[in-house]
Amino acid sequence: MREARGSKRRRREVRHSPRRRVATWLPTVLVLALLAAGLGAYRFEWGQRYLPWLAADPVTEPEAVLPPAGLDLPEWTVPVADAEVVDTASVIAPGKVASAMTPDLADPDLGRHVVAAVTSLAPGSEVWTAGDGTYLPASTTKLLTLGAALATLGPDHTFTTQVVRGRGPREVVLVGGGDPLLASKPLTLAEAESTYPARADVSSLALAAAEALGGKGRVKVRFDDSRYTGPTDNPAWRRDYVPDDIVSPITSLMVDSGIEPDGQSRSDDPSLAAARAFAAALGAAGLKVVGEPERVVVPEGAEQLAAVDSAPLSEVVERILDVSDNEGAEVLGHEVGLATAGTGSFEAGAAGVLATLRDLGIDTTGDRLYDGSGLSRRNRVSATTMLALIQHAAGPDGADLRNLVTGMPVAGFTGSLTYRFAEGPAVARGLVRAKTGTLTGVHALAGIAVGRDGEPMAFVLAADKVKPEDTLDARDALDRAAAALAACRCSTPG
Repeated sequence: MREARGSKRRRREVRHSPRRRVATWLPTVLVLALLAAGLGAYRFEWGQRYLPWLAADPVTEPEAVLPPAGLDLPEWTVPVADAEVVDTASVIAPGKVASAMTPDLADPDLGRHVVAAVTSLAPGSEVWTAGDGTYLPASTTKLLTLGAALATLGPDHTFTTQVVRGRGPREVVLVGGGDPLLASKPLTLAEAESTYPARADVSSLALAAAEALGGKGRVKVRFDDSRYTGPTDNPAWRRDYVPDDIVSPITSLMVDSGIEPDGQSRSDDPSLAAARAFAAALGAAGLKVVGEPERVVVPEGAEQLAAVDSAPLSEVVERILDVSDNEGAEVLGHEVGLATAGTGSFEAGAAGVLATLRDLGIDTTGDRLYDGSGLSRRNRVSATTMLALIQHAAGPDGADLRNLVTGMPVAGFTGSLTYRFAEGPAVARGLVRAKTGTLTGVHALAGIAVGRDGEPMAFVLAADKVKPEDTLDARDALDRAAAALAACRCSTPG
């Protein structure tokens, strides 16, 4: 009996030994661990974060890419239906603007005539001004020209370069259509990936024309640039601008902005240079080109053999603003002249720009324009004209002109402002968008600055009597003034 009880005790001791207890609980622990790991992987996304091959592809699944580790994002809240709209419109506080900008605008390097104006983007807002009279706008003139082009032609407008049959059966005519960005050759794949916007080119046009002609045989090349009239060298420019290759002669048929294949000099006859590039491409396509291209005027109704279209005007405008393209602005100025008066010329273009601005409700009293690019030193514009245009482009009625805003270079990042704004409050880099204006003795900025209170403001800054030796210091002073505006809490609730 005692032996039996001892046998039972030994069996209970065996049943509850440590090894058997582990064997009993281990499956449960493993299941709980797997559940915890699954919860952790779901909650903290360990798989994507620590196993790179499980991470979302930022190209195909950008919405699934994880935020940086340790970053807490607020929970998503569903918008309340029929929420009351709160009017958050603000206006500038002139005293705050003056305190922010006056020290830099008083820099003696800016010379004897400094003009400044700041206002909220809402039309009709109060305007803070410093200095008086009109100013020499230099390349800020491009804002006026491009704004008028968008208003008259529309942001979706494209320019067509075509090839038509000439008077003879084997004669073709290259007809200029005012494409500001027309190229001589197609971009390489690498160039196309980094170039904005896309370019039409006469080489691709030649391939299409050669196909229409059967791909072989002799052909004579003619060209028609009669779309524009008047001089190709603006009488209001300095006499050395065209001879010294500062700007190309302006025609309706230009490739590569009139720049020669060497990349340095400019053609004395951009239309002829474009026709030569077209003829060379025809030869490469298998045709035998006879003689030198000649200038003609094609009759209406000529049979079209091939055509290429430019990028939309909205994209062309952004490119011209970004790099301050003089030839592109002048071509669009001529197009404004055609749209408003039926004449493509410097004179008609300048008059058409001012007329279009007036049609937009902008007061141009006292303004004088002689070109579209701002190279003319005879141009005079009031700061309020420029402010009103910026307000319109950024406002609810300015959808057609919106690319004036999106195309402006960004301080410290893009275009002609890439290497600017090295001085002044660093916060301005990225918060100021502006068109630059530079001539000998002239420096200007016109654009939009977003203040520290989040309110965007339109501004114009200009100094047009700067001594040559003070050029860089004057430019930096205007940059600092614009930067101070971006660093200012300069608005008051409306």
